[in-house]
Amino acid sequence: MKRLRALLACCLLAASAVTAGGCSDAAEERTLVVLGPWTDGEEKPFVAVLRRIGERTGRSYVYKGTRSLRETLVAQLQAGAPPDLAILSSPGELAEYARAGDAQPLPQQVAGAAVPPWAPAVTVRNEHGETRTNAYWAPVRVDLKSLVFSRAKSTGKKPDWCLGMGSGATSGWPGTDWVEDLLLQRRGPDAYERWATGATPWPQTRAVWEEWGELLAANGGDIGAEALTSSFEQLDDGRYGLLNSGRCTHEHQGSFIRRHYGDDVRPTSTAAFLRAEKTAGRARGQSDGQSSDKVFEVSGDMAAVFKPSAAAWDLLDRLTSRQAREDWAKAARPGERPYFPGGAFGTVPPSENTRAVQDLFDKADKICLDASDAMPPTLRDAFYRAVLEFLGNPRDARLLDRLLEGLEAERNLQESEGAFVLDDLCEDVPKPSGSSP
Repeated sequence: MKRLRALLACCLLAASAVTAGGCSDAAEERTLVVLGPWTDGEEKPFVAVLRRIGERTGRSYVYKGTRSLRETLVAQLQAGAPPDLAILSSPGELAEYARAGDAQPLPQQVAGAAVPPWAPAVTVRNEHGETRTNAYWAPVRVDLKSLVFSRAKSTGKKPDWCLGMGSGATSGWPGTDWVEDLLLQRRGPDAYERWATGATPWPQTRAVWEEWGELLAANGGDIGAEALTSSFEQLDDGRYGLLNSGRCTHEHQGSFIRRHYGDDVRPTSTAAFLRAEKTAGRARGQSDGQSSDKVFEVSGDMAAVFKPSAAAWDLLDRLTSRQAREDWAKAARPGERPYFPGGAFGTVPPSENTRAVQDLFDKADKICLDASDAMPPTLRDAFYRAVLEFLGNPRDARLLDRLLEGLEAERNLQESEGAFVLDDLCEDVPKPSGSSP
């Protein structure tokens, strides 16, 4: 009788989630697979969270991490063997999977986990030509961008910028982060959102590319060429953290980079740094009047269900719960404490630089989803390549013309194919509801 009741409960839950074929004893009893981006020890706190969830549910979960996440997931989908859940950092990719019918719409019981701006609604057309608007993923961990890291002894000095473009299959994103952030700080959230969602021609971004080039060239040398052959975090001798190289003093990077540093490295907002540096933006006719210490880019790791079952939806619900966040914070080292939508969790004190980032997060008024992450994947990849080519000769005006023309051609192609489906990337910050660290 207990087995019958459990099966009936499973089928009722699956029906409410509109997950046809997801209900069976086998679906509930087999090991659920979670595919994600964390490897080389970074995955350990998340694996600990899965283990704790398994202790509570009696189910078995396995995590499979890879640095080639897109290639792995596409191969599994083509083979008809997707993971139960996948965790990706690119809403643009997730929207593509939603349009293809691979990522499943969130059912009512977990829809509340789709926190903006990390999980905007997506409108897709089904095989009958009907359109439906749903949330398809939920953030399980988030990071703050629009940050400049430096040591106290470097504050106020003319910066020698740390810069490395190498990042496996996604090389180039540290450069796109610079372009995006400068556009956000100089032109404000509305203009940023229009550009990131395909409404603004790429040639109109020329001034921020030029400003970035000037920043990098301020101390002389050929930092662009050096960046093309450098990792974004790993040094030649096996150490991590570009600020630990002794060759640079300032690093524009997301909050995750703090894991490589001690409490002598602290963040400031990009906006505050730009004001302090008194860059030449206004001389070129730009307006930085909208720039604010309280406007930031953000990124996130989002979970979506690719093999629907009651157990898969239950896992997504638990991964976005307060309990999972408490477990994650407890399992992580103080300098690697994760951030979550809506506030900080955990009773173990974080490192000082972790707390400094959280303070900036808590005081933010507006947050905007990482622009390249939100773009259609082919345009995002073209953006990565353009940044790499630009760094080869950032003073070449004709090169920049060509790069922007190429990006504009790709934007037009994606627009003609209806690939821009995300249009709400900036949100007022949800104020913390959890306990402070």
